[in-house]
Amino acid sequence: MLPISEKTLRTSFVNASRKETSDITLPDGFETLEWDALDFLGWRDPKIGRRAYAVVPTLDGEFVGILFRQAEASPRNRAQCSWCQDVKLPNDVVFYSAKRSGKAGRNGNTVGTLVCQDFQCSRNVRKLPPPAYEGYDVEAARLQRIEDLQLRAASFAAEV
Repeated sequence: MLPISEKTLRTSFVNASRKETSDITLPDGFETLEWDALDFLGWRDPKIGRRAYAVVPTLDGEFVGILFRQAEASPRNRAQCSWCQDVKLPNDVVFYSAKRSGKAGRNGNTVGTLVCQDFQCSRNVRKLPPPAYEGYDVEAARLQRIEDLQLRAASFAAEV
């Protein structure tokens, strides 16, 4: 992911009001993030419970900011993240909903997804997978997982 400024980050949100955008608490260490290791920027708001944010690069190089609300209930069974699809998750997966942008969002329409609670997806897909068979190209599989995460996140952003 390319580095972005605070101004770009705040103006990228498509489903948040001006008040909600101004209330955004930036992630810890925003100025020193390792942008090369991120496929999207996602974080939970430390000041407002059950609120989270993600800024996703689109396929055409723009950024789409999404304001999420975490569901009150958690999945009954161990859920799989819809974005990174890691089967050996070291973290919890929760259901996040997001208002749609524009008139649909003002009418109360939302979309939802199961995502790693603290948005560790970029880290999860960069781990080398176990070799599935002799001669299995683990590096190619890792690169494919990174590309798939980018596509899934961008597709969700387009849905919003």
